[in-house]
Amino acid sequence: MLTPEEKTKIVKKYKLHESDTGSPEVQVALLTEEIKKLLLHLKKHAKDFHSKRGLLNMVGKRRSLLDYLQKENARRYNGIIKKIGLKK
Repeated sequence: MLTPEEKTKIVKKYKLHESDTGSPEVQVALLTEEIKKLLLHLKKHAKDFHSKRGLLNMVGKRRSLLDYLQKENARRYNGIIKKIGLKK
């Protein structure tokens, strides 16, 4: 789980305007960081099926946010993909 300081740092990096906390870009960035942390946990604890299910839910949510962003604005989609370093 991300600490509030980590979340604030991520939001500052990916926000579109001053009071932005819920844009798809910010949500995707937060989910990506959570996924990275959970993957590290699952490497140590391979049989933690409860966390694995949560991971799959997060990956699905991130995928649907990216699909929405691609459909609405391809330039913003390509920008966030490059910033975060995801494959298309």
